[in-house]
Amino acid sequence: MSKEMLTLEAFEEASEEVKKVTLETKLIFSDFYSKLTENKVYFKPENMQLTGAYKLRGAYYKISTLTKAEREKGLITASAGNHAQGVAYAAKAYGCKAVIVMPTTTPLIKVNRTKSYGAEVVLYGDVYDDACAKAQELAKEHGYTFIHPFDDLAVATGQGSIAMEIFKELPLVDYILVPIGGGGLATGVSTLAKLLNPNIKVVGVEPEGAACMKASIKEGKVLTLPGVNTIADGTAVKTPGSNIFPYVSKNLDDIITIADEELVLAFLDMVENHKMVVENSGLLSVAALKHLKVKGKKVVSILSGGNMDVITMSSIVQKGLIMRDRIFTVAVQLPDRPGTLSKVADVVAKENGNVIKLEHNQFVAINRQSAVELRITMEAFGPDHKKQILNKLEEEGYKPKIVRTMI
Repeated sequence: MSKEMLTLEAFEEASEEVKKVTLETKLIFSDFYSKLTENKVYFKPENMQLTGAYKLRGAYYKISTLTKAEREKGLITASAGNHAQGVAYAAKAYGCKAVIVMPTTTPLIKVNRTKSYGAEVVLYGDVYDDACAKAQELAKEHGYTFIHPFDDLAVATGQGSIAMEIFKELPLVDYILVPIGGGGLATGVSTLAKLLNPNIKVVGVEPEGAACMKASIKEGKVLTLPGVNTIADGTAVKTPGSNIFPYVSKNLDDIITIADEELVLAFLDMVENHKMVVENSGLLSVAALKHLKVKGKKVVSILSGGNMDVITMSSIVQKGLIMRDRIFTVAVQLPDRPGTLSKVADVVAKENGNVIKLEHNQFVAINRQSAVELRITMEAFGPDHKKQILNKLEEEGYKPKIVRTMI
């Protein structure tokens, strides 16, 4: 590649180039998180981007730097989601062939969406690493041009266009929070941010169960984690990019790690307070707001994507409501006599508990006259209300026991 990447000139070029295919994702001020953290919090909503994620930026800019001959050979990449759709969309815009290798475990909706942009999809392997190896094998076999999801300086330069847009809208930004998977987004954003203002703080955010960049920076070299375990599938990376590692090491001020449970609660907060669906990886920079030890600063959290399937969404909402004590299940022992059920329901109703589900088990004890078990799943306003209902059931002699279960 003749042009040097990750320079101010390259970032300016990339920022103009990506405008051809991207939506303008203007900053959204968060009144909720600003009050919560005592900072001025803004979101960069790349979840609202075409293809539902920022990945289109890096893919399109990378393709723009290729020669005509390289594009005509066809493009290939490996991805389970956002990068796949970014490359497919960008390749379609350039009128060139795209082959995407996706793990066999990829949800059908992501496969179909990638195909809808005109790409050929090859399903191979159980995890990203298998798919990536297959993609590189096919690239050699057919002469395709391989586009790496994150370990590519041109791709990272394209992702940096996000920082350019942030600075144009909010020149005096103090902190930028950026999710980290392999490190491409963090590289582009942190490098350009430091070029534009060396005093700005750029903080990377990783899932606790896949903190490969934090481990690598601590050791001063690229490390491979033995395994990853996180609901933030878009950032579930074992090995950060070696080409981009020097830039991340130099330009990131800190890395915060986030537990899966925090992502669940952040999802609820975003849906209820901002009416936005953000995927788990994009929620990393939202959950990290509570970890910042600063006040009175202008903070931008990059919401990297919003591609979440409905089944995942459903289970996260349920888990979040349970974690917040807004839904809970309680078991009570009752004598097996007519009218007993209505008495319990009456106690719950008087305390404004909303019953969602009842399970009546007559076979919990040999002597049905002595006890049957009633499990009540109900909705409450939160921990205090839940405690109020439990206390009332206790007063009435029902000896309630909390049951740890999903709905």
